[in-house]
Amino acid sequence: MQFTRTLPRELVHRAAVAEVFLTDAERHGEDDVLLAAQLPRRHAFYHDTLDDRARHDPMLLLEACRQGIFVVAHRYLDVPLGHKFLLRAVEFEVPDPAALVCGDHPTEAVIATHIEHRFRNRAGVTGLRLRFGMTIGDREALLARIDYSWMPPRAWTRLRAGQRDALGLPETPVALPGRRVEPARVGRRDPDNAVISAPRTDPDGTRTARLIPDTGHPALYDHWVDHVPGMLELEALRQLALTAAVDAGALPAPTALPVGLAARFRCFAEMDLPLECRTGPVLPGADIECSLHQPGAVAVEARLRLAAPDPAGPTAGALAAPAAHGAV
Repeated sequence: MQFTRTLPRELVHRAAVAEVFLTDAERHGEDDVLLAAQLPRRHAFYHDTLDDRARHDPMLLLEACRQGIFVVAHRYLDVPLGHKFLLRAVEFEVPDPAALVCGDHPTEAVIATHIEHRFRNRAGVTGLRLRFGMTIGDREALLARIDYSWMPPRAWTRLRAGQRDALGLPETPVALPGRRVEPARVGRRDPDNAVISAPRTDPDGTRTARLIPDTGHPALYDHWVDHVPGMLELEALRQLALTAAVDAGALPAPTALPVGLAARFRCFAEMDLPLECRTGPVLPGADIECSLHQPGAVAVEARLRLAAPDPAGPTAGALAAPAAHGAV
């Protein structure tokens, strides 16, 4: 595997070359692909933390895997460039937290990728379930699974137009503005990287906050999309979960890392509708049930496991992803 140059940005659906983390891909048999990734030492979003920045955010590792879904589809299943993709379910766990420690040079990772299932209709394969195993050196850094599907641009346009019309929304969305939480409250330094409003606690103990989409964010909105990207939805739930865990005394600071995640995307999250993040009670081990709601629908359901960023800490337990039926 080579780490000297990135894969073409259009192959991984990125606009900025700096946001491309994959550097190589090799097919090994019908269902297996080996991917190579170089993770930056400092990233303006993924390494923005009040902690000492000595560890990679597992969400950065997940993003490298997410880029792999496009490589497998375009390069090895002949899905044309220009097709639109829908994220349906995501799960990951960090089996060895010590593998997240950054060195004094960019991190080189290898991602073993396996096609677990092909989703089909009468026209053929329309999506995949991929299993990922990322290793850094001799350490297992991330185990992940992603369900996704794709469609031609014309079908996408019809789908989105019909959905937005049914909600009484205009053809082109404009993100709803909002006041964001203080970045330190969610473990961030840069105010631009806080993606929720100040959380509140309802009488039933539910914690809520609004997701504040920023279409100018260079990482979360690397390019224009007409809905809230899946990685932004997960980040909003992570930030709200951090505040809940700290206030419940389950974590000492909002610099904890997500070491386990299982999420199901039920429908598109529309950026011009109010989007409310909610958490349930903090469970033993800092496990938190989270969801994202818009008027009339649940957009995302997730379960997060958070842990203080100790490289010598306990191994995270596996989280089973629920069945996937929605899209983002």
